[in-house]
Amino acid sequence: MYQELTFDQLPRAVTMLTNEVSELKRLLIEKQAESSTKSPEKPLSISEAADFLNLSVPTLYSKVSRGELPVMKRGKRLYFSLPELADYLKAGRKKSNEEIAAEADQYLIKSKKG
Repeated sequence: MYQELTFDQLPRAVTMLTNEVSELKRLLIEKQAESSTKSPEKPLSISEAADFLNLSVPTLYSKVSRGELPVMKRGKRLYFSLPELADYLKAGRKKSNEEIAAEADQYLIKSKKG
């Protein structure tokens, strides 16, 4: 797969890579424009949100009443945003011991410098 380049081959390889990066950039911009023109996301009902969070509907109502969940209310109906619920789940993520150790190391390195 990997082929060593000679000095003479370098300009051609750089040109090829530049063209490929330009093509990737064009495709990403095209994809982004395509996704931004799509219809807005469909809000989830209380039962769909409960299924997504793997909670019962009464538990969901309790969390909403305590202000623990992001919610939209129209009349007597509650609606939820899938990305907001995913963010809610991610916010409750606990760090692994390895991540905590890495943060502690970074803190110690900073404190020694300053």
